[in-house]
Amino acid sequence: MWRFDQFVLDPQRYELRDGDKVVRVEPQVFDVLIQLVKNHERCVTKGELFDSVWGGRFVGEAALTSRIKAARRALGDDGESQRYIRTVRGRGYQFVGPVVGDAPTIALPVEEAPVEPPPPRQHIAFCRAADGVRLAYAVVGEGPPLVRAANWMTHLGYDIESPVWRHWVRDLSQRHTFIRYDERGCGLSDWNASDFSFDDWVSDLESVVEALGLERFPLLGVSQGGAVAVAYAARHPERVTKLVLCSAYARGRGARAVSDEERRAAALDLDLARVGWGRDDPAFRQVFAAQFLPDGTRADWDAFDQLQRRTTSPENAVRFLEEFARIDVREEASHLTCPTLIMHSRDDHRQPLRFGEELASLIPNSRLVALSSNNHLLTATEPAWPVFCEELEAFLAD
Repeated sequence: MWRFDQFVLDPQRYELRDGDKVVRVEPQVFDVLIQLVKNHERCVTKGELFDSVWGGRFVGEAALTSRIKAARRALGDDGESQRYIRTVRGRGYQFVGPVVGDAPTIALPVEEAPVEPPPPRQHIAFCRAADGVRLAYAVVGEGPPLVRAANWMTHLGYDIESPVWRHWVRDLSQRHTFIRYDERGCGLSDWNASDFSFDDWVSDLESVVEALGLERFPLLGVSQGGAVAVAYAARHPERVTKLVLCSAYARGRGARAVSDEERRAAALDLDLARVGWGRDDPAFRQVFAAQFLPDGTRADWDAFDQLQRRTTSPENAVRFLEEFARIDVREEASHLTCPTLIMHSRDDHRQPLRFGEELASLIPNSRLVALSSNNHLLTATEPAWPVFCEELEAFLAD
């Protein structure tokens, strides 16, 4: 246990005592005190406190501030005197009281952090779209080809490091030559493309396939890339052997909006992108993080925020969202002839499961797998991710 002045912090009994009196504090306040006192020789960052007290779940700064305030109050401290808890501006907090006997009575096993394997080696090259726009594409892994139709917020050079996409590249390249590309206006492809239509996106996929000399291959489409994959497969049935769709939809928000509430939600997306995409304050962009990764950790949300800013400009983000709203591939979906696997999170907050069900009802010879997840983009640590990989491999091998 730890002692400072008349106080005793006892992790075994989970108690804070002021002399002989037990000071009642909430569990999270006690956990904050434990982290600060046992690391009193240094500043404990806000990130460390979020990870240790909230388990990495996203909470706002106000939650941490209130716990610090309650901890100070329990010790007879305040934000002005800071006798025990000092604020290190922009970094975190440090316990500055006179700590004695700073060794816990219980030796807890130390879990080693898993070693992240190095990112896979990839080859990045460039080709030209039909209208001359420069497109970046990447090839990684060995084995039969697997092509992923582009979706927004990708960056070929950064995705192999980003927690949002690196497990997709790592795991899908283990048994395949995994081919992906940045769509126009995004990542390493040209950001200043004048034309920005859905047909341009389908044409861009055609250009990448031609540049690589691919003849027959399975095609993967994620999110709005699913609609691009559907349109390409309908136009080129001789090339697409199998189609895998994840978190995909046949109609964008504008094409399916039938209520005022749906129209307001679509308009809000545009306003958030116009106002907040380029700001240093992540508050506006975190609305997108909450929709794409509602069950993500704080680290996942931070990574998603970095991805948003790094992959495209505020102006292009608006153009993307405007075009997404107009997507409608219901006719193309009904004409598909290749076997199709559709996977969709059961509680997807960005694109509800009913839109995956709509795709399954439209596409002949398709099968729908509902994944146990709330996320629009599957994370590496959730149980749904290995299920996705197993279903995909079994489908492609069949």
